[in-house]
Amino acid sequence: MDITKISPRPPGLAGALRARKSVDAIVARNDQEPGHGLKRSMGLVHLTALSIGASLGTGIFVILGEATPKAGPAVVLAFVLAAFTALFSALSYAELAGSIPVSGSSYSYTYATMGELFAWICGWCLMLEYGVSVAAVAVGWGEYINELLHGMFGIALPAAISESPGAGGIVNVPAIVIVLVAVVLLTRGASESALVNTVMVALKILVLVFFCAVAFTAFRAGNFAPFIPLGAAGVTAAASQVFFAYIGFDAASTAGDEAKNAKRDLPRAIILSLLIVTILYCLVAIAAVGAMPWQDIAGEGAALATILNAATTSTWPAIFLSAGAVIAIASVVLAVMYGQTRILYAMSLDGLVPRIFSRVNRRTRVPVVNIVVVGGIVSALAGFVPLGELADATSIGSLFAFMLVNIAVIILRRRHPDLHRSFRTPLFPLMPVLGVVFCALLLFGLGVSTWVAFALWMAVGLAIYFAYGVRKSELRSRPEEVEAR
Repeated sequence: MDITKISPRPPGLAGALRARKSVDAIVARNDQEPGHGLKRSMGLVHLTALSIGASLGTGIFVILGEATPKAGPAVVLAFVLAAFTALFSALSYAELAGSIPVSGSSYSYTYATMGELFAWICGWCLMLEYGVSVAAVAVGWGEYINELLHGMFGIALPAAISESPGAGGIVNVPAIVIVLVAVVLLTRGASESALVNTVMVALKILVLVFFCAVAFTAFRAGNFAPFIPLGAAGVTAAASQVFFAYIGFDAASTAGDEAKNAKRDLPRAIILSLLIVTILYCLVAIAAVGAMPWQDIAGEGAALATILNAATTSTWPAIFLSAGAVIAIASVVLAVMYGQTRILYAMSLDGLVPRIFSRVNRRTRVPVVNIVVVGGIVSALAGFVPLGELADATSIGSLFAFMLVNIAVIILRRRHPDLHRSFRTPLFPLMPVLGVVFCALLLFGLGVSTWVAFALWMAVGLAIYFAYGVRKSELRSRPEEVEAR
């Protein structure tokens, strides 16, 4: 590979843009010190469950009632359209995961194709996406705990210990508890937390299958007529909303350094998880509309539980579903926190954040300090900050990262046409180009407040990069790892 040396002096903006790490250097980093890096212990089932666990959570349990008013019975088509949109980026992720199988996900892919500055921007976007979203999900878990307690025992936790100060409480204890449980599981080891996540994913799939089975007993074909009462514009609007229920399929790409056969299994896990999630979403949507007229579903925050109450004369199915929602959200917290710690691990290996975040425990072979610090920050956000519209900013981080991944596929194909790829995006370059276009369209559809929050976040990130990352980057002391332009 053509390698060039660079000056060890910290470069300015132009130098940061030119500093592109070689693919070989990125792939070799975790395995340079046998026994000190992450342990390869995850197979295809665990990797697929990781992606399903990160995406199959609060979305399907609440989003149906929000999207149905926009599309009517055609909300089923909205899920298909959203899946098709996600597929473009999923194919790009699959190719890059099979070509650069490391824990950094889109951060590492961007480092190898666009340079260090864009890699930092991508990694910083992922920190926003993962950190704020997992805090918001933890808050949602506390709300479902209250619903479950009310359904089973007719009681609820006092607002003082189940809401943040800005929402009328003192501290959201359930949200903090679920984050701390995830911290404990993650510090025990990758294989242990992967096993727990796989079990929880299996349980929540079972719960959704149960919902479909019960709802289909009250199925009425007439509920689907007319099928598209609000026109194609309604379907498109609903698809934009339900798209965010698919975010998380890329979680497997954060496990590149812990996969037993990363080149083979990472692309399969990404595509397989998207397929499974899409089938489940479409089945749930068909069963829901078939069991209840779409006008009655509209506006229902807990649409699935309401449908089960209407379809049966008993309350236990809805209680069972609420229990499933608790499990579903818990697995999202676990899977997303896992992904965030591994991306931070990769950034630390590159010197862009302090080295302590890549320090691995000799016994468990996981970055314990990394996990504890991330858990502390996330639990503080979940327990004391009313997230509100800030949670919407997670979508902008996801879409920006997706767009960069689609661009990275095109660049890597051009610069390294002979690189071994265990999966190749079909219809290249059409698919990644469409991925960029669709992500851009969704980005420009976000609200002004979301863009303001994103701009502030990026300003902080760039300040940290130029104050710390530029000076401490490993590429300043490892010029042999820099790839020539």
